[in-house]
This record gives sequence, structure tokens and C-alpha cells, in this order.
Amino acid sequence: MTALNDVYIHPQALCESDQIGAGTRIWAYAHILKGAVIGMHCNIGDHCFVEGGAQIGNYVTIKNGNMVWEGVTLEDGVFVGPHVFFTNDLYPRSPRYPLTGQRYQDKGWLLPTLVKNGASLGAGAVIIAGITIGAFALIGSGAVVTRSVPAHALMLGNPAQRVGWVGYSGAPLVFNAGIALDTDGYQFRLINNGEAIEPVTPAVPAAPVAAAPPPTIPE
Repeated sequence: MTALNDVYIHPQALCESDQIGAGTRIWAYAHILKGAVIGMHCNIGDHCFVEGGAQIGNYVTIKNGNMVWEGVTLEDGVFVGPHVFFTNDLYPRSPRYPLTGQRYQDKGWLLPTLVKNGASLGAGAVIIAGITIGAFALIGSGAVVTRSVPAHALMLGNPAQRVGWVGYSGAPLVFNAGIALDTDGYQFRLINNGEAIEPVTPAVPAAPVAAAPPPTIPE
């Protein structure tokens, strides 16, 4: 983490956390609570809310209108499209109502959700609490994800079903004799009777692209 003078916070954003990585941008009407952790070179769009206890890695893009709750972890390089819905409680009640508030005397209700590195969540997807979305998986717009998702899976529908596999670029893979080549030239092979894939050779990440300087906002 870094001093917040290395972070761009729009004048109309409210950032109460001091755990924000260098090069991160937080745009208008976003609200970051104390205790939220955001890594380096992230982009947090307009009208986003990040609750204390949420963990966001490096190079994460969160588009406009998202709410990232306590218990949600987004690893490095995750993309969250507009208006994705995270949850952290399978059986929610109002903690303020005396008849039901006893359930919230400890954190037993909290179910963590993990989105692994490089995964993408399409606009309007619903992510049910307590699951893991595998690395470089791609969740289609409007999908309702009710169970954990393997790495590189392409998931569509309600409830979301695996309809294929994607490479590092996000493009669908076409397999021939169990081997596929993605648009960046990386090879993948089917394993576990077609229930998973793995890279034939490990990916070599390109050098990070330097972000343009933030705009000058008149006072």
C-alpha cells in the first residue's frame, strides 16, 4: 500500500480507507469504507460502494454501479462489469429487528466469495455467496451463478451452466483432439474427462500498461 497522494480520488468520491494501492483511481460518487483493501492500478467506477472487509487485488477493473461487500475477494486482474450483484449471506434478515438480530451477534452468517485472478463478470451477473469463480473464467451478462466455477469456464444462463471454455484473452476455445489454441497463441488441453482444462505452457504476462494521468478537475 502507499500514501494516498499516489492515488487519484475524484472530488465527488468518499474514500474512508487508507489501504489503497499506488496508481488506483476512484471516480465520482464512489464510497470506499474504512477497512476495505484495494490494490495497485485499479479502476473503481462511478457510483461504486466497497464495504469494509472487502479485498480487491491489483489491476482490478470495477465498472460503474457495483457494490462489493464484506467477505468478497477479487484477486489480481479481475474485471467486474456494470451492476454485478455480490452477496454474502444466504439467509439474510434485518440485524436491527429484535426477533431476528440474534443471528448477527457473530460472523457465522458471513459466507466468503472468491473471484480468482483474471476472471471476468459480465454486466448484471448475480454471484451467490460462498462460491469460488476460477481463474480466467468468464461469466456472461445476466448469469446467476449458484455454484463454484472452474478456471477458464464460460458460464451462461439462470442458473449459470458451463457452455464452453475461454483462453486468457476471453475468446471461446475450439478443441481439436483435446487441444485448443487461444487468440494469443497459448495452447490448452482438456483434462478430467473434459471437466477442466489446463494450459500446455504457462502464460507469460506482458509488461503492465502505464495508466494515463488522471484528468485535472477544476476546483
